[in-house]
Amino acid sequence: MIPRFTALAVLLLLGASPAGAATSQPWAWPLQHHTVDERFDPPASPYGAGHRGVDIAANAGDAVRAVAAGRVSFAGQVGGTGVLTIDHGSERSTYQPVRARVSVGDAVRRGQVVGTLLGTPSHCVDACLHLGRLIGEDYRDPLDLLGGGRFRLISPHGTPPPPPVGTGGDLVRPVGGPITSPYGMRVHPVTRARKLHDGTDFGVPCGTPVHAAASGTVVARSYRGAYGRQIVIRHRSGFETSYSHLSVQSVAMGARVTSGEVIGRSGTTGLSTGCHLHFMVVRSGKPVNPQDFL
Repeated sequence: MIPRFTALAVLLLLGASPAGAATSQPWAWPLQHHTVDERFDPPASPYGAGHRGVDIAANAGDAVRAVAAGRVSFAGQVGGTGVLTIDHGSERSTYQPVRARVSVGDAVRRGQVVGTLLGTPSHCVDACLHLGRLIGEDYRDPLDLLGGGRFRLISPHGTPPPPPVGTGGDLVRPVGGPITSPYGMRVHPVTRARKLHDGTDFGVPCGTPVHAAASGTVVARSYRGAYGRQIVIRHRSGFETSYSHLSVQSVAMGARVTSGEVIGRSGTTGLSTGCHLHFMVVRSGKPVNPQDFL
């Protein structure tokens, strides 16, 4: 996930400007498109996992514009990714992956074209701009200044599917939507390694409600590496179900949940190529095919 690391590297390379007390002014959108693929997800610690900005869907070659007036403080590569940073006085904006059309020290206007979006390297399924916002050493949510509000996350899968329904198996589907990757051996879409895909992927837009597949107790609620935000529920007969890459975890550790209860919302946290739910069934500590129970 390039932005989780390169954005931090930019901060370390450039140094942190003193945090300003001035009230931030609204930002202009840096792209023609206003579709957010992944929202801000701040890390728990300076070097922890998280998403230190927002990903805005776009096309390679699109013009990238300055969100506010300022002066270019960095234009170059970090970890092989083209990065541009603009200092606005009380805060800084960062853009990647881009080919800069401006140089360090240049004064820029709000809305001025400052770069061209590159198609690679990109952590998104398709091209996207990772936009960051920094006040001192702290990452802040760019959406707080883009239009003054939050924006619905939209997926290529379109409108959210209907709520899940029982299929006659032991479990109910945790979400509607198509199965985009079944349980079994496959070539991992990110690492390219051939390995067991230990669950079933459902293609749904980010923010889709995720339902408990059966009644049980929440035994894990964490950010688990490649699985991203994950919830694990232990059920009566001893088996467990897990729900990964969530954007929101709506239940607490130890909570008792009922079949069909909303426990979170789908997302693309962790090692993920886009909005979806990775659903697992575990028996005796080993993953089994969820489709045998749905």
